[in-house]
Amino acid sequence: MLLAAQPVFTQAPAARRVLVIVVDGLRPDYVAPALMPRVSRLAARGIVFRAHHSVFPTVTRVNGSSFVTGAYPETHGILGNVIYMPTVNATKTLDTAVRDDLLAIERSGEPLLTAPTLGDILERAGKRMMVVSSGTSGSAYLLNAAARNGVIIHPQFTKPESMSGRVAEALGPVPPHALPNAGEHRRAVDAYIALGLDGLQPDVTFMWLSDPDSTAHAKGIGGSEFRAALASVDTEIGRAEDALRARGLLDRTDIILTSDHGFSTHNSHLHLDALVKPFARPMPDGTPDVVVAESAIHFRGAVDQSRVDALVAELQRRAEVGAIFTKDARPGTLSLDVARGNHPRAGEILVSANWNAEKNEFGFEGMTTQTGAAGHGASSPYDIHNVLMADGPDFREHATSDVPTGNVDVAPTILRLLGLDPPPTMTGRVVDEALRGGRAPAADAGQSIVATSPDRAYTVTAHLSAVRGHTYLDYTEVTRSLPPRRPAVPR
Repeated sequence: MLLAAQPVFTQAPAARRVLVIVVDGLRPDYVAPALMPRVSRLAARGIVFRAHHSVFPTVTRVNGSSFVTGAYPETHGILGNVIYMPTVNATKTLDTAVRDDLLAIERSGEPLLTAPTLGDILERAGKRMMVVSSGTSGSAYLLNAAARNGVIIHPQFTKPESMSGRVAEALGPVPPHALPNAGEHRRAVDAYIALGLDGLQPDVTFMWLSDPDSTAHAKGIGGSEFRAALASVDTEIGRAEDALRARGLLDRTDIILTSDHGFSTHNSHLHLDALVKPFARPMPDGTPDVVVAESAIHFRGAVDQSRVDALVAELQRRAEVGAIFTKDARPGTLSLDVARGNHPRAGEILVSANWNAEKNEFGFEGMTTQTGAAGHGASSPYDIHNVLMADGPDFREHATSDVPTGNVDVAPTILRLLGLDPPPTMTGRVVDEALRGGRAPAADAGQSIVATSPDRAYTVTAHLSAVRGHTYLDYTEVTRSLPPRRPAVPR
């Protein structure tokens, strides 16, 4: 039997509550009655956004940070799942999935996020936010680290630590991580019910469910384990909704269901470390002066632009390499400004894997050149276009929208629901067209940005859509007019 937590907040329960459910790696085509009946019914009742966008790089912690800052990496400063911060470690990268690495950033005196977060904004307004998660410790921590009294309930830690005993009493032993991760999903929903609805009564809850992402990374898209992962998540979302209904809270709760990114099958052709290694030089301590942090390439010390250009030229020749972004738009590359990633922490070069529309053995389109069975991170439309739907007392019913939206729009929309104004650091927009009585804005004219290498052999195009001056990267595509080099083999 689950025990209710004693409230740690002193404010009265909110008249309006917001539940944000992030289903890690959920693509729009996964939401079908045969695969996810409860989510499909939620979608049918409310409003579905059919032109929704992840933030590039299309990875978890970049988008988790955008969910709670309402801003792009150029503002919030988390530029990848793996990042390089020489003030924390001059020779090695940091894994943002690991809370200890994020705590190391905080201990260094560097801000973890360089933009205000939703939890902090709500706290200063006398409201409260809670995170329950079956994702990584780092992704959970980023969602609500900044708020002094922010609550996070995760299998590996509890914030504040003073709640740990109460959490253990209410939830019992932590189940083992598994594929699918059904036990930890159930624990996250138990935490929402017992510690949230029956205890803390937060204004906003972020519920992060790690599937289908964690299962699809290992098992691929479409097989029996993948379908079981979708079923597990769907069941738990239904259980959360049933708990709201049983407590008479469903008609006072706005539910926003989204994902951090899409997903693609991989063919394992791109090995960026191997491509970059010949261009590195030894530092005085013997360590290389070039660091690869996931898809970003950092030059330590003074940047040798001739080497940057030589590396870019090599990347342009490689069939496994897709779009290339650079800080100052080197010849034949897109500016980091196009990816909204031009932050002081950014590397000199940002690389996307190449992609195509091939189907995998189960009929799911989208193939990229990254390693592993399946994943995300590229500027492919299959990675960028993800899920957004909403249902509740403030949202339109039985509706769809083709107006462009993005993960950066979630936080400002939540603030509007709670009667608060988004701060100027939130470059996302309030999705007025989702709200009852809201008017759908007309989409601006689409835009394409093209860059061609000096030898004319490589051309990259960024396709963008916009509404009310807010621009979204739809996808990139690359064409080559000369035979590209064979994929590099790691040594």
